[in-house]
Amino acid sequence: MFTHLLLAVDGSSLSNAASHKALALAQQMNARVTALRVGPNYHVLTYHTEMLTDTRERFIKESWEEATKYLQGVASEAAAAGVPCDTTYLVNDHPYEAIIKTAEDKGCDLIVMASHGRRGVQGLVIGSETQKVLTHSKIPVLVYR
Repeated sequence: MFTHLLLAVDGSSLSNAASHKALALAQQMNARVTALRVGPNYHVLTYHTEMLTDTRERFIKESWEEATKYLQGVASEAAAAGVPCDTTYLVNDHPYEAIIKTAEDKGCDLIVMASHGRRGVQGLVIGSETQKVLTHSKIPVLVYR
């Protein structure tokens, strides 16, 4: 069936639940996993309030440290389940592009990610990365809700 899953994670509780399910699926299929976290570039004007008080260097350093720690947790859980797991952290203002490109570059045959179900004004302003992945990916996508 599937042999290499790209697990797109963002640190939310819904993403964590999707991660647990994806690792169980990978274990059952004897598949390997690449866990990907995509962080935003530093911008002076942003809806990410933590950027407003940080310097560029501090924001980049803290974002990388937090993502690395989070991805190490995913890798540890994968190891405990006997699932081979690589991790990747990228910076891109368009996470869906990074998700699709990473899946293609790494030879993944399934993308697994959560959907937060943002609708209305929030959906228009923030957008749905999951919807964009579904729209643009040529690789199958499994969405956890």
